[in-house]
Amino acid sequence: MTSNNKLKIFNDPIYGFITIPNALIFDLIEHRYFQRLRRITQMGLSYLVYPGAHHTRFHHALGCMFLMQKAIRILRFKGVLITKEEESGLLTAILLHDIGHGPFSHAMEHSLVNGVSHEEVSLLFMEQLNVEFNGRLSLAIKIFKGDYSRKFLNDLISSQLDMDRADYLKRDSFYTGVAEGNINSERLITMLNVVNDELVIEEKGIYSVEKFLTARRLMYWQVYLHKTSLVAEQLLIRLLMRAKELTSNGIHLEGCRNLNYFLQNNVSKSTLDFEALETFAKLDDVDIVSAMKTWRDHDDFVLSNLSQMILERELLKIKFHKKKVKASNLQKHITRLKIKYNINDVEASYFVFNGEVMNQAYELKKDNIKILLKNGRVQDIVNISDHLNLKALSKLVTKYYICYPKDEL
Repeated sequence: MTSNNKLKIFNDPIYGFITIPNALIFDLIEHRYFQRLRRITQMGLSYLVYPGAHHTRFHHALGCMFLMQKAIRILRFKGVLITKEEESGLLTAILLHDIGHGPFSHAMEHSLVNGVSHEEVSLLFMEQLNVEFNGRLSLAIKIFKGDYSRKFLNDLISSQLDMDRADYLKRDSFYTGVAEGNINSERLITMLNVVNDELVIEEKGIYSVEKFLTARRLMYWQVYLHKTSLVAEQLLIRLLMRAKELTSNGIHLEGCRNLNYFLQNNVSKSTLDFEALETFAKLDDVDIVSAMKTWRDHDDFVLSNLSQMILERELLKIKFHKKKVKASNLQKHITRLKIKYNINDVEASYFVFNGEVMNQAYELKKDNIKILLKNGRVQDIVNISDHLNLKALSKLVTKYYICYPKDEL
């Protein structure tokens, strides 16, 4: 097959037609590592709150690539030199930036592989693909890691105003129906420029940035940290914890071979070898749902009830507080549960727990969003914005929660 036959077009509900720019991108999309993303939901279990949120990491990756194509065109139009090799590296890096996500995305980030982020797994996949593609991903990997000499290229991949955020806010807003997150990503990209090797936004785009930051804050509280999504994801995390605990005690659990590999082996950064990576590449949402459907009928009280609660959306009650939940409050619910179901403290702790969530729309000390003024000066957006709430958006807001059963399991 010639490269001309690989310049396909995807029809995306957000941006319209997305063109595959070259044969390398086509081959990467066709690879089994990337095709797995069709079976990884972008927003975990958020569809339990927003029924339309069934879009996948596959959608998101293609959307990010489309926005990167637009960003490259805009910057070149403004006189920024980006070579053909750098263009290919950028498109490859943004296409593969989330390839390391496991089933249900962030919900299971550390449940299968201990202490390893999805970015680190993405890098391992990229390095393995680089071997298969005879070194053609080397520049993309350098850009992805932030090791390339031109800093603004990495800013396009990973910063407070990157193509990742520009896509997921608009895409997640569309699929959830939450209009507050609907940013004008193309307007933002049109305002991009480069000064002293740093990505900046031209002054006339300042209101679009303000809207972007406000939308991000609202989407986190209203969607990503929605209490129902939060408790569902916590139950999923605890379900895998229980499955690992039972497996370590010699109890065999029915499930696919690939999932059992991670239940039976303590895979961490030091043990994430080629075998583990290949096994991880075969896991997706379907494996977890299938396991839950089997485990629902298991004799173990914890495993069966957690599975049923997620499958049937019979979730725990969750309450937010401004202060940390007192231990006595937790113990009250644990004691009640132990008496009612004749279970021990460990078993009860799977259904009664507390935690915290944090939301910071803009980080003052990390990859600041710079505004290019008409006089040529560059300023942090917080210092020049007339938006009354922008400084408030840079403050870290923490909320504490407690989860416990409703009247009965």
